Amino acid sequence: MSSSPANFAPFLLQTHHLSGGPAGHPVIQSLSFSWPAGLNWVCGDESCGKTSLLRLLAGDLQPLSGTVQAPAGGVFWADLKGAEHDPITVQACWAQLQTLYPRWDSKLLDDLSEALDMERHRQKPLYMLSTGSRRKVMLIAALASGAAVTLLDQPFVSLDQASIRAIKDFLREAAEQPGRAWIVADYEAPDDLPMTTVMQL
Repeated sequence: MSSSPANFAPFLLQTHHLSGGPAGHPVIQSLSFSWPAGLNWVCGDESCGKTSLLRLLAGDLQPLSGTVQAPAGGVFWADLKGAEHDPITVQACWAQLQTLYPRWDSKLLDDLSEALDMERHRQKPLYMLSTGSRRKVMLIAALASGAAVTLLDQPFVSLDQASIRAIKDFLREAAEQPGRAWIVADYEAPDDLPMTTVMQL
């Protein structure tokens, strides 16, 4: 694993000798790293542990060893791919997530819903959505959550080019916000976004 040097922004999320992965398989081993405010990327090939790392940071996976030090402002993570989410409507999904994040920005959610062409889907259950639209449900919630740390897993997969541009425009602005960190996992870091750190798994 390698990473680019961080700047001197305050660290918002830290791991100390973190090891873990699905089914007790330690795809992440003894990771000590600090993520500052800004846009941070985690890169790597298929099955290298990108999603497992995000789940460990979110507390969705319990570590085999080591610790995660998270900020008081909360960590956003949502995985809506599972069948258990199928009957939930888009609006109900957002309403459920809103209860978890006290800094939720409802106006921003409305703006993003319109920009990403999701207004017409609000009352549809998730099983009726395309893969791209289902991913947009999570992305809109993530961007509107107001969490101190937001974790995004391959945010551009299955999205149309207009939606990718809209998400990137938001991330460019978000990268300048003090006191918030965005940790994005994908195969490679795009060259048109300002990165604070880049980790290679």
